[in-house]
Amino acid sequence: MSRPPRAVLCAERVSFRYEPATPLLDDWSATFHRGELVAVTGPSGRGKSTVLYLLGLMLRPTAGEVLLDGEPMQSRPDRERAAHRAARFGFVFQDAALDTTRTVLDNVLETALYRGDDRRRSRHRAHELLERFGVALRADARPGQVSGGQAQRIALCRALLGDPRIVLADEPTGNLDPASSEVVFTALREQAARGAAVVVVTHDPALVGRCDRELVL
Repeated sequence: MSRPPRAVLCAERVSFRYEPATPLLDDWSATFHRGELVAVTGPSGRGKSTVLYLLGLMLRPTAGEVLLDGEPMQSRPDRERAAHRAARFGFVFQDAALDTTRTVLDNVLETALYRGDDRRRSRHRAHELLERFGVALRADARPGQVSGGQAQRIALCRALLGDPRIVLADEPTGNLDPASSEVVFTALREQAARGAAVVVVTHDPALVGRCDRELVL
């Protein structure tokens, strides 16, 4: 009998609220396995982005627990949580979240600095990714000099630079043309095929239909 896929990320009875009287999540549980692409859906304001911030150890739940490879993260100090984020996660934010004061290449290399990766190897890998996603010619540009579609592909390069085991993407195709959307989705699917757990917040029914499963909030 084959073993079930290993859960790399779990939320166990997680609750979260920004205001005491208004819970955004209440007793929510979910499990994410290596090699799968999961869509998180729900109406606007339901807490989809907050779910990614909780799973990505950027927020702490008010109750419940987030587990990384079976290890609870709630009581871990901020420094340890940050180290896990740098080493094991790749993030694609809804607005790309590029630093306008730095070049495109330096934005892509940002996570490598946190991990302490070899600079030369990281630059080589960054250029490979920029080439693959059609933004190599923009490596020395500033984020304000690139289009929205290019910015999102640059953000994807940054997220994939360290070959992360978990990818969390917030509306990664929300403002993209069909060709750019296909590039982004294909890259996320390929990362899942490499053994990563990929979690995508999306309103796009076509994208949801191509994921392995859907979680509705």
